Amino acid sequence: MSTLLLVAAASCAVAAALRSTWSPCGLSMLSKITPMAEPTRNYTYRGTVAWFVVGATVGGATLGIPVALAAAGIGALDLAPEVALGLAGLAAAVTAASDAQLGGFRLPGHRRQVDDTWLDTYRSWVYGGGFGWQIGVGLATFIVTAAVYLTIVLAALTGSPAAAFGICVLFGFTRGLAVLISRSVTSPDRLAHLHQRFEQLAPISRQLTIGFQVVLAVVVLAAALEAPALLALGLGAVVVAGGAALAAQRSASTSTAVSTRNSASSA
Repeated sequence: MSTLLLVAAASCAVAAALRSTWSPCGLSMLSKITPMAEPTRNYTYRGTVAWFVVGATVGGATLGIPVALAAAGIGALDLAPEVALGLAGLAAAVTAASDAQLGGFRLPGHRRQVDDTWLDTYRSWVYGGGFGWQIGVGLATFIVTAAVYLTIVLAALTGSPAAAFGICVLFGFTRGLAVLISRSVTSPDRLAHLHQRFEQLAPISRQLTIGFQVVLAVVVLAAALEAPALLALGLGAVVVAGGAALAAQRSASTSTAVSTRNSASSA
């Protein structure tokens, strides 16, 4: 198993999970499971969050079972490392093109969302764990990025059932932890500010996810072709993309601060 492929798969799992927070389901969880909302249902925020994270982790493990089986099949083929890396690079190029919608191209997906009526029907361990599982399994709700598919492909290409399973669990666990972003929502104003902030960062998160997949494609293809110049280009792109992301984030933070001050002045 290639170490580079393992690192690429694990980092893709985290990137896909973080980007998925901007899905309608992800944003809904940040609105519905908050320190402000849970007491109105006679439950604690910490308790519901714990069930949510557990459910999301189990969801990742559920996804990990078929992916681990696929990895076992690929491992039996005993692919040469350069072949596995080449396939990984091509897959990353395809998913990046899908997220960028180049030429109108987009991989199939669906727009299913969690059922909010659970909140008023079931106990917190049911809706917390159930929502978490649906979020963590990756394919059960709205798929906002093709990086979810890429995570599955890369995990399978490792050829290691254990590694593939662990990568899927990492994806689910990371998705579950995203609910902690709502931990400061103790008033309607804070909830509105959180959503305003997410709306501002949405284009940045999309661009970063696309950029990540492009860089990943370049790096693994460079390794597959044993092309140091291409690898250097990929690493350079990482630095440039990282700098651009930080600059954009600072800009968004500044605009948010100005907006907040203006709102306070007008009040």
